[in-house]
Amino acid sequence: MSIPYNIAAGEVVDETIISRSRFICYLRPCSSSADAKAFIKSLQLKHPQANHHCYAFIAGRPENSQLYGFSDDGEPSGTAGKPMLTMLMGSELGEICAVVVRYFGGTKLGPGGLQRAYGGSVKQALALLPTKLKIPMVRKTLACQYNQINDVLYLLSQHGGEVIQQDYREDIVLNLALPAEKLDAFQQQLQTMSAGQLTLQSIAKSNNK
Repeated sequence: MSIPYNIAAGEVVDETIISRSRFICYLRPCSSSADAKAFIKSLQLKHPQANHHCYAFIAGRPENSQLYGFSDDGEPSGTAGKPMLTMLMGSELGEICAVVVRYFGGTKLGPGGLQRAYGGSVKQALALLPTKLKIPMVRKTLACQYNQINDVLYLLSQHGGEVIQQDYREDIVLNLALPAEKLDAFQQQLQTMSAGQLTLQSIAKSNNK
């Protein structure tokens, strides 16, 4: 999908103490499940004496449930990872990972207490998290004549695009990045402006092996 969505613009660490147990919530951007799992592993190494390292992540668009993940890490089933994921989903953020490190304080909280503790820890940290809008971009290539370049660059700027690479040959060959949601409009205006001469092309993939 091409619709922009919000993502984390930084990291947050926030600690809560409930019945002498320490709940330390870490929030961090993650763009893949591998990225999230590497972050989780780093916190397991950072807190080797902790009793639990529970987590939840959304590794893509906020509505893409295929990229969700969570774990109770030894807490009773459904009392940690799922409440954490519920808070992430409610934030409508994409590409975000939450890890709550728990140091047990000696008092059992019960299933309801654990759900409130883990979910509340993430909710509290989310309130501190800076966010930014992510605009999905697509890459295209375009060949134009030298007398067309100024018009092309102006049109590109009007649609929030940018030049990634340019090659001056007999024609000018541009590698462009365009907001996915504006691709069709840019192509239509490009054709109108050039009387049908200019068309965006897919960037050829290298065949080198």
